[in-house]
Amino acid sequence: MSLYARALECLARREYSRHELEKKLSCHEQSFDELKSVLDRLEQQKLLSDERAVEQVLHARSRKYGSKRIRYELQMKGIADHLIEAALGEFKQTEFSSAHALWCKKFGVAPSTPEERGKQIRYLAGKGFSSEVISKVLSDAREAEN
Repeated sequence: MSLYARALECLARREYSRHELEKKLSCHEQSFDELKSVLDRLEQQKLLSDERAVEQVLHARSRKYGSKRIRYELQMKGIADHLIEAALGEFKQTEFSSAHALWCKKFGVAPSTPEERGKQIRYLAGKGFSSEVISKVLSDAREAEN
């Protein structure tokens, strides 16, 4: 199977960043120039796009994870910083609602002890939400109970 056909097979399943696809196909390459030319050709044909890869990750992860976790995943995929910043700038507007929905599903009740509060904070922090978002979620929960 040619390198181009392998790349198309991968892209038919999901969006890849250029860096990801390069790593995936590197074991099948004859030469680095061949791989580079295949990736360039795919980008020219608009079959390979880092922008679409970012959109796909955001769409798949935005309900379960915060901006820190999503940023890390995008960096591991080799996405350029300016694309990450642009995508997360829009996501930050809805991050609180995602964190609040996740908190309601998992806990639903404001913490009554410091141990419960720590548990809820660790849960949301583990999902990649910032401390500002976490404190707003917990303070809103406390206000809703009063």
